[in-house]
Amino acid sequence: MKEEWKKVFQLFWSFFKIGPVTFGGGYAMIPLIEKEVVHKKNWVKSEDLTDVFAIAGTIPGAIAVNAATFIGHRIAGIRGAIAATLGTLLPTFIIVLVLCGLLSSFQENPYVESAFFGIRAATVALIVYAGIKIARTSLLDKATYTLALSMILAMLIFHWHPIFVIFLGALLGILIIKIKEKLGMIVRFEKNEEKEIENKAYSVKKQVGM
Repeated sequence: MKEEWKKVFQLFWSFFKIGPVTFGGGYAMIPLIEKEVVHKKNWVKSEDLTDVFAIAGTIPGAIAVNAATFIGHRIAGIRGAIAATLGTLLPTFIIVLVLCGLLSSFQENPYVESAFFGIRAATVALIVYAGIKIARTSLLDKATYTLALSMILAMLIFHWHPIFVIFLGALLGILIIKIKEKLGMIVRFEKNEEKEIENKAYSVKKQVGM
């Protein structure tokens, strides 16, 4: 019992530290969440975290809060979900309360405006970085690359709603897998890291003439 509550507190504290960077709906938190729960704590695998972010993006609410709830529940059940969610929300709540009292006084301050100018640019960098990290575990073959590129173009050109894109991606994913199975093609749901390492080693040996 003591060990369970210790994990609940660890969840709260981990997400409490990440919470203050909930910019842009929480997408900027994705790299920090991955670093904390995958690399530092070893609570979930990188592939599983990608699935969590995919699900968190399909339901209402900020993706960071949704992801925290899913991760907390996976690690420590209902208590873990509550702890992770509170840890994510509490810092933001405190910051907003403080800013509400200070914003009217500092809104026209050139230093404050300059700071937000830089924060917005840095947030874009974090979101792009998160996209690259997710792409490494989500884009497995030509079909997934084509699907991702098509969705990007559709949103840029036709301004499709993100919810529509997500559900269309799910339907097309099912269709692609069914077609592959009927054609007898290999179906992969995650990257074969061992095979990739072998291929890289073979390429290096070939280059040095071994």
